[in-house]
Amino acid sequence: MTDITLAILSTIGALAILFASIGILRMPDFYLRLSVTVKAATLGVGLLLICAAMTFPDVSVTTKAIAIGFFLILTAPVAAHMIGRAAYIQRVKTWKGTTLNDLEKEGQLDCRKEDF
Repeated sequence: MTDITLAILSTIGALAILFASIGILRMPDFYLRLSVTVKAATLGVGLLLICAAMTFPDVSVTTKAIAIGFFLILTAPVAAHMIGRAAYIQRVKTWKGTTLNDLEKEGQLDCRKEDF
């Protein structure tokens, strides 16, 4: 039963990472590429860490897998937000089909390129 669970989790994790890599090629602009890679890669790596913790029953491996997963979940969204914000400040072009721009509409981002 454990082998089947490990096979399913590792397959889903590997597919999530595969979808993230395909998303880099298929998405039309930087912001969508960033979103796809952060979400799918975090899910994929998290599932593979769960598999590693289940495969090796040693407490040190499980503790390390939990710590890595915690820091991945904690830092990946923050890093993606900051990278996206820096790209927006640098006026990286959006896809022509983008219809919603909360930062521009609400005036939340005042430090545009002209200000520097």
